[in-house]
Amino acid sequence: MTVLCLVEQDGGAVTDASLRALTFARSLAGDALLAPSTPPGAGTAAVLFGEAAGVPAQTLASYGVSGAHVVEPGQLAGYAPLAWARVLAALISETGASAVVAAATDRGNEVMAHLGALTGLPMAASCVSAVPAGPSGSGQWRLVRQRWAGLLLEDAVLDAAPALLTVAIDAVQPVPADTPATLAVQPCQPELADGDLTVRATESAGQSGGISLASARVVVGGGRGVGGPDGFAPLEELAALLGGVVGVSRVVTSEGWRPHSQQVGQTGTKITPELYLACGISGAIQHIAGCASAKHIVAVNKDPGAPILAHAEYAVIGDLHEVIPALVTAIRARGVST
Repeated sequence: MTVLCLVEQDGGAVTDASLRALTFARSLAGDALLAPSTPPGAGTAAVLFGEAAGVPAQTLASYGVSGAHVVEPGQLAGYAPLAWARVLAALISETGASAVVAAATDRGNEVMAHLGALTGLPMAASCVSAVPAGPSGSGQWRLVRQRWAGLLLEDAVLDAAPALLTVAIDAVQPVPADTPATLAVQPCQPELADGDLTVRATESAGQSGGISLASARVVVGGGRGVGGPDGFAPLEELAALLGGVVGVSRVVTSEGWRPHSQQVGQTGTKITPELYLACGISGAIQHIAGCASAKHIVAVNKDPGAPILAHAEYAVIGDLHEVIPALVTAIRARGVST
């Protein structure tokens, strides 16, 4: 069995969500296909968009990836969801893949939805597990997947070959393979159709890189209680001291205080940090859907009845404009910085 996995990168490194997707893909492909004698592309094969010279080969091999299909910027620059899906469709034919997997990120879900439209196959989103449901090669899979932003688990049977799946980003721990694979990097030259590049997003070098919200170890969140765009400066300072990033609630992006890329929640990014420090956030159910997988939640809020307190491990009832500067001062006094 060959399983293709769309791999997203951040600053040249594989994102945490994609490491989880690779772990999931490897479980579908089976460890038996990861031996050194495995032909290139069999077992778990990664699909990447970027410079071939910058492929994170050691990371991919450690996660059992035996083949990396790379589309370089000279062939396809920027993020173009339909064109990316066209590449995956061609690789399905080339490799005879039994499944195509991606992380259930904004990009992963969008590209896989386009792939479903191109191939006429159903796409199952936010999967927690997948096992064959019939004889080998039957194309039937028994799935468990998240619904209602992870508040409900659904048992389902997918009857489609190949299976198109996205992996819930908090459902699978990123675990390297017991035995690293021998990785073969193969440049890919896509054959695109008219209109495939009609929708394309590009990023400058100055806008990419750094720690992503989805993979950050620490997230400092700000909500309506921050008061406005200028109120985020102390949160930025605290996040930098802790080696983390700033996240926001939906109302903050609706007010135009911060970009949507920083939104945590059902309609934003689902985060899985070690620590989520929620400042001035009431904790609507849509926001909780995005941060519930944080290992530790600490809330700072003036309202002792704020819903987020029911989900927090610790809470500070007070004005964040006093609490956060005091916390920053205390951390600097202790010389703690990452």
